[in-house]
Amino acid sequence: MRHAVFVLVIAATTMAYGASSTGVRATADINVLFIGNSLTSVNDVPRLVAALTADSDSPVRATAVTRNNFSLDDHLVDGEATRAIARGGWSVVVLQQGPSALPESQIQLRASTKRFDEAIRRVGARTALYMVWPSDARRRDFDGVHASYAAAAKDVNGLFIPAGDAWRAAWRRDPAVALYGQDGFHPTPQASYLAALVISRVLTGRDATSLPRRIPGWTDALLPQDRARLLQDAAEETVRGLR
Repeated sequence: MRHAVFVLVIAATTMAYGASSTGVRATADINVLFIGNSLTSVNDVPRLVAALTADSDSPVRATAVTRNNFSLDDHLVDGEATRAIARGGWSVVVLQQGPSALPESQIQLRASTKRFDEAIRRVGARTALYMVWPSDARRRDFDGVHASYAAAAKDVNGLFIPAGDAWRAAWRRDPAVALYGQDGFHPTPQASYLAALVISRVLTGRDATSLPRRIPGWTDALLPQDRARLLQDAAEETVRGLR
């Protein structure tokens, strides 16, 4: 398995935050640990979140522990993610695994989330669930993916990050938006930008339409400005719909 651990530092100030129903109200940096697999590491979603929030009053400092094809249970067995949590200093720990729409996968996601949440609470952080999406061949599973991740978040009074729901909001605006990569599962750069918008919106409370439409190092071919605005609108609509 490929293994990635990376840290993105935007600033170095003392953290102070409080939980809210849709995110974290912060007076300084929001220190976030992402735990997941290639749906997080492809296009480097944590880096995108850091880039989108870099000019805000509460920038996200993002660290990630990812392994390809890992479920949360695999991470618990592996141990590196729990060791990273135990180091402390986190505001939020974002958990992500596969779509988890099948009944047995839902049970596993919820059980693993509860185990992670115990470790996360011990260091004074809050758990967040990063809802992903089903494969292109199983688009009928979007509702099941939502139900699974929303239930896992509710179980632990955690934050629910509905990135997968934002895909459907984008398609309602333009069915031609290319969100699936060539393998019919992993995200395109535009899809990862959309996920990062939703994550940033939930974590910071900042309106998604006010977040940057340009990513350092990305060309307009990767993220045309008119498409970025559509994705911003989709992200904002999705998060507002949680209230």
